[in-house]
Amino acid sequence: MLGGPQGANDDNDIMHKELMRIKEAVTANIPYLGICLGLQTLVKAVGGKVIKSPIKEVGFRDLENNFFNVDLTNEGKLDPLFEGINHSFKVFHLHGKTVELPNNLKLLATGKFCQNQIAKFSSNAYGIQCHFELTPQMFEIWINEDPDLLTFDKGQLRKDFEEIKDEYTLVGQLLFQNFLKIAGF
Repeated sequence: MLGGPQGANDDNDIMHKELMRIKEAVTANIPYLGICLGLQTLVKAVGGKVIKSPIKEVGFRDLENNFFNVDLTNEGKLDPLFEGINHSFKVFHLHGKTVELPNNLKLLATGKFCQNQIAKFSSNAYGIQCHFELTPQMFEIWINEDPDLLTFDKGQLRKDFEEIKDEYTLVGQLLFQNFLKIAGF
């Protein structure tokens, strides 16, 4: 489940059906990987809340001009999703919402401003607030179309992406590979 302009709190048939399907899938132990909106819908589907983030996280850098990082919790350090990945890694953000986790989700990684960055339900359902799936082609589309990113200096965004691209790409590939192993592929 990927991100998008929709919201997990949207009161419409599409979102209601999506939340129902996610709950059915994770209850049936079907592997789930949610990115950004995918984390928010997972949390909402299993009883948590989606709320306004104290700080809108957009791009590669925070309000202090440092790269956004997520840090694995002790439980996250042991989780097979992060095999071969450093315990702290740089990420790209594009969200103004965050989540309040219910007791049935485990917090696997935190961020400095938006605390609940990566969570796990059961043995194979993961939600990740940050975007780790960007390719250079996707990135160019996003910085030219997303309303939040249109307010940023494209040259600086490209420079930031170039600076962390190798690490960022490796982390993304490992997360996908590790998830596929967890899912039985």
